[in-house]
Amino acid sequence: MDELRSLDPLILGRRLRHHRKARGLTLDQLGEKVGKPAPYLSLLENGKKEPRINLLLELASALDVELSDLLDATPPNRRDALEIALLRSQETALFESLDLPTVKPTARLDTETLTHLVGLHEALRERSGLDTAGSDEVRQANAKVAAYLMESDGYLANVEAAAREALTASGYTGEGPFTSRNLIDLTSHAGFEIHPIEDMPSFARSVIDLENHRMYIAQRNELRTRQARKAVLQTVAGFLLDHELEPDLDTFLMQRMETAYLASAVLAPEDWVVARIAAAKGNHDIDVEDVKEFFYISYEMAAWRTANLLTRHFGIRSHMLVSDEMGSVVKGYANDGAPVARDIHGGMETQRLCRRWGARITFDSSDRFDTHHQFTDTPKGTYFCTTHVEAGREPLHAITLGVPFADARWFRGRETPNREASTCPDPACCREAPSQLTERWGDKVVVSARSQSRILGLMAPDPYPTLDIPEILAMVDAHAGD
Repeated sequence: MDELRSLDPLILGRRLRHHRKARGLTLDQLGEKVGKPAPYLSLLENGKKEPRINLLLELASALDVELSDLLDATPPNRRDALEIALLRSQETALFESLDLPTVKPTARLDTETLTHLVGLHEALRERSGLDTAGSDEVRQANAKVAAYLMESDGYLANVEAAAREALTASGYTGEGPFTSRNLIDLTSHAGFEIHPIEDMPSFARSVIDLENHRMYIAQRNELRTRQARKAVLQTVAGFLLDHELEPDLDTFLMQRMETAYLASAVLAPEDWVVARIAAAKGNHDIDVEDVKEFFYISYEMAAWRTANLLTRHFGIRSHMLVSDEMGSVVKGYANDGAPVARDIHGGMETQRLCRRWGARITFDSSDRFDTHHQFTDTPKGTYFCTTHVEAGREPLHAITLGVPFADARWFRGRETPNREASTCPDPACCREAPSQLTERWGDKVVVSARSQSRILGLMAPDPYPTLDIPEILAMVDAHAGD
């Protein structure tokens, strides 16, 4: 059910505690009613465990409340709302940087003091910009960007207009890929000279020297042509689109999306991509590979560019996914109703794809680097998708472009015999082992997981790359007199 998939464990725990105390029950007494030990229920109430639906039903019955009373997404009272706000404020990078001990919102902390603490945290966050962003705030901001892109059907008219102006300034004629000469002319139009250097810090895409009007990028032996063009264009994009230099979180993520969009709109211009798709549609032969080859761009950029233009120019709705080997979505967009898992805020990123989707199946194939075509039957209808894993990229990502069944007739690969059925989000589809296996092995198997990358991800203070500012400034200073 939707409420269970989107529940907040901390709020659920507080609602559980509220109703338990209202019934005058101890943890031990409630545990006897539902067959669970008190320490386990304590973890539930503190938001550190997520219960299964069967247990929630038993708890609701034991507390004589409706299940909806436990799944309500609001804290049960003002005190709980304040305690939750304090706990979350102390999870941010800003709080960690203060090197202060955490304050536990126990019963001994009076409500007036708690209110002051929460107010101070909120004021500090407002005055401190991006570095305060916690994971939930990033998810909310990211979901806003995704919603905006979906509402725009993947097409950003203002960025397309800026791309057309950039193409004119670069002297691009529409004959083949965007060249190095075009790139130099466009960068000059933006007021900068490109300077390839050998000592570009590995964590930086490019560096702008505003005093000397220079843009530093890595030498071609360090950065391949496709990457170099994208790096320069995404840097120039901020100036062409008049982006803020010190944006808040929401604006930062929106600008990030726009810069990537503009780079692709310059490297694969709207008019010429539309012309090629139109010709392919006439032959029932639309394929991302053709856009990739003609404009000499990555498969991922070609897929994004195709998705940008399909609805606007051809009335074809689509979904575009970039996912890793575990099926976790790295980037995603959909305006075709594809049943891709979303978080509580509506974002796809970090959500796990069904094992029946082509993006998962292609990784298990012996020819994983070939293009995989597939039809997938879902509770929301049948979808056709084309998935490709780009060789030479680390880590490997699957790029998927999909459309509803009715539009499959326009695409190459529609004759594929590959067909799967997905009932996700039903856990029985692919997230739970068959009952006979669970009964046979459930308590006899121990898995030692590779946890370092997961731990580092949880420890990361915010969504932005850590920049070694001293190294950047030393590099700029060293080249200023060249």
